[in-house]
Order: sequence, then structure tokens, then C-alpha cells
Amino acid sequence: MERTGIFVGSFDPFTIGHDSVVKRAVKMFDKLVIGVGVNESKRYMQTADERVEAIRHLYKDDNRISVEKYSGLTAEFARKMSAEFIVKGVRSVKDFEFEREQADINRRLTGVETVLLYAEPGMDSISSSVVRELTHFGYDCSQFLPKVQE
Repeated sequence: MERTGIFVGSFDPFTIGHDSVVKRAVKMFDKLVIGVGVNESKRYMQTADERVEAIRHLYKDDNRISVEKYSGLTAEFARKMSAEFIVKGVRSVKDFEFEREQADINRRLTGVETVLLYAEPGMDSISSSVVRELTHFGYDCSQFLPKVQE
């Protein structure tokens, strides 16, 4: 039986912290689906299609990883992808408490388990929000973004 996990977020933009979670999570599953969330009430720096294509390009050589756009409940997306696990990255106690509550609800709704991966040392302050803000003020944020292996 194939073990499938999903790693979800808005990924606006996809950071080296996200990349770290993917590289660690893909070792745990036969298949990892990266779900790019779309919330119509939210403004994004990049369109959903741009985010999906950028992430697909990053992992184009790994057939265990796929990237899909989704909206709605993560638990429903997990069911649609036949995933038994939701993978989440945790940077702080605040993240942990939020994800713990979400994990409980997702388990109650669909039986899907959540796997928490703690941020690697030095990555706990990197977030899409910080990158967006620094970009807005004209800073070069390339050190926070994964580099595509050509």
C-alpha cells in the first residue's frame, strides 16, 4: 500500500524553510503532494498558478513529489489525494499550538493524522510573510528562497 502525505500552505513565496520540510518529509512517504492553497479573500504576491509552477520546477526530477492547487478544507484535500497524513512545519510554540488544534479537528473530520516537523536550526525565523515584507521594501531575499538545481 502506497503511503501518501500532503504538505499544504499558501507558499507565497515558497521558502527554504518549506524546502527543508519537503526534503525531510519525502523520505517518510512513497508520495508527497504539495498542496498550494487558494483563499479568494486573500491577496497574494504571486498567482496560484505561478506558485504551483515554481514549486513543480523545483522538484521536477523527483517523481515522488507532485504539486496541486486546492481550495477549501485541508482535510478534504487530503481525502481527495488519498493521503493518510498531513505534514506541517513548526517553527515555534505558537505554531505548535495552532497546528495541534488543527490536527485534532482534521483527525476528527477524516481520520487523517498530522505529522509535525520542527524547523531546522536557523530556519525558525524564515517565513513567507517576512520574505514578502522584505521584498516590498526592496531587499534581496534570494538567501531565503530555494535554488533550482539545473
